[in-house]
Amino acid sequence: MAEYTLIHKQGRAKRGRFATVHGVIETPVFMNVGTVGAIKGAVSTQDLKEIGTQVELSNTYHLHVRPGDKLVRQMGGLHRFMNWDRPILTDSGGFQVFSLAGLRKIKEEGVTFQSHIDGHRIFMGPEESMQIQSNLGSTIAMAFDECPSSMADRKYVSASVERTTRWLVRCKEEMQRLNSLPETLNKEQLLFGINQGAVFEDIRIEHAQQIAGMNLDGYAVGGLAVGETHQQMYHILDEVVPYLPADKPVYLMGVGTPANILEAVDRGVDFFDCVYPSRNGRHGHVYTNHGKMNLMNAQYEADPRPIEEGCQCPACRFYSRAYIRHLLKAKEMLGLRLCVLHNLYYYNHLMEEIRDAIERDAYPEYKKMRLEGFEEGVIHSKYAGNEMK
Repeated sequence: MAEYTLIHKQGRAKRGRFATVHGVIETPVFMNVGTVGAIKGAVSTQDLKEIGTQVELSNTYHLHVRPGDKLVRQMGGLHRFMNWDRPILTDSGGFQVFSLAGLRKIKEEGVTFQSHIDGHRIFMGPEESMQIQSNLGSTIAMAFDECPSSMADRKYVSASVERTTRWLVRCKEEMQRLNSLPETLNKEQLLFGINQGAVFEDIRIEHAQQIAGMNLDGYAVGGLAVGETHQQMYHILDEVVPYLPADKPVYLMGVGTPANILEAVDRGVDFFDCVYPSRNGRHGHVYTNHGKMNLMNAQYEADPRPIEEGCQCPACRFYSRAYIRHLLKAKEMLGLRLCVLHNLYYYNHLMEEIRDAIERDAYPEYKKMRLEGFEEGVIHSKYAGNEMK
């Protein structure tokens, strides 16, 4: 079992430390998303270390389809395959049950997919998901679940959540079996369960109470940021997080914007992941302390400044807005690479500042300052010069 230590708490905001076989994770943490074992945008694992990445996240379904989890195992596991010696979290394939709705069929045993690459049939249930993640050798494996649409009706959501609970029992049993085998790559692989229930708070709370008693290594809140409003998401977190174990990390899956993260930290969330920083970066959209900037805009054509004054990312240390815009317009890969590096650096160091603010009992003021900066385009002098430490 991993060890989660609560270092400091201010309100519901938590400053924690999660010890794993692949290193210590300081929380709150943003996990950088490398779906197929690589960050989109030509970002290497050496880059990830330079920009302060603690955890890399990869996708069970996608790695199973290509190159194949058995090949990854043959190559020594995902850590060795991608040359990354820090923690890796693998999601379970459950989200693809939602996102590939047109290509799948759900039964009690599991889900039959049609590969999005070549159309061949794939069956994945709790046991298969655990076996694939064991082959990958990730630090943290996610339980196999169904992520129902936030628009689904109550009857469907209730039945789906009950099945997800039954699947979680099977995941836990299979992981215990796999971790006991002598040939298993990572015998200390951890398991996080996932709370579901769409926007029905009573279903969510009942499910949280059920899975909280299963003594898992961590707990995720899934099925948010899939169509509901931000206020609905915050309300669900307000209602559900108090029912999850206080001595285990809480992971909000697939969220989100810097503002989403600031609000969720205030509600007791430890772990985050989202494709926004890399996806937006590949389109020339970059995050700053005064909001999001589109470098494709003509106003930056002759702008000699870095993306953000004082930022220590590889893009801001060496290149101007004008040059990066030129690269983007010329469709040079370096342009999108620099934007992705900047955005991931921004997110990683936002989390560093959040951890520092909680430890100093200054989180409410820090959160207010950041949110006002996003809204008004203002960088407050109190933090000037230390914006992107």
